[in-house]
Amino acid sequence: MKLNIADWNIIPYAEAWTKQTELFDTLVYAKQVSKEYENHIILCEHPHVYTIGKSGKDRNMLLGEDQLRAIDATLYHIDRGGDITYHGPGQLVCYPILNLEEFSLGLKEYVHVLEEAVIRVCASYGIPAGRLEKATGVWLEGNTPCARKICAIGVRSSHFVTMHGLALNVNTDLRYFSYINPCGFIDKGVTSLQQELQREVPMDEVKQRLYMELQELLHKSEK
Repeated sequence: MKLNIADWNIIPYAEAWTKQTELFDTLVYAKQVSKEYENHIILCEHPHVYTIGKSGKDRNMLLGEDQLRAIDATLYHIDRGGDITYHGPGQLVCYPILNLEEFSLGLKEYVHVLEEAVIRVCASYGIPAGRLEKATGVWLEGNTPCARKICAIGVRSSHFVTMHGLALNVNTDLRYFSYINPCGFIDKGVTSLQQELQREVPMDEVKQRLYMELQELLHKSEK
């Protein structure tokens, strides 16, 4: 398994989207012509930005253009699945660009791997997290009135190659979620590692833990 890890640190969303698209296109082409390639795990943070997936509804963005500028945020319609979400400083974004066939994974199983990696990271901090039926991502107390999302997941897959990925709230400013209906939900909250632990969590530590969990889970599924 060739798995290249890269840390892009804090990078504007549009620049990261362009860079991961180039890596995605390169991997797809390499598969088609039977050339060698690398799988990638990209870790980064973004300045304040909202993204709406292919199935997203504009009405879930509660601010207009002037209001977005006032909070120093931008908005993009993008080519992943899912509805609207927020990215910003203190949130760990992970973009796996993988040939799923190499790992014997279908798209549903791949999303399950992403969720499982985050669930394990949360557990390492003593936070019990899990899944919620018909609501992709990672949740705390998912089947209760206190349900709150700690990680959003939205992916694109073509020719069994993936892009986009997950966004785990670490030390995120959760006020920015109040300007949207996160992932289209109006009756569920959001949270972060910092919110649950009542302390700031070292981002580099979370990056390391997430990468190790992803590496282990992908290795287990590898052909």
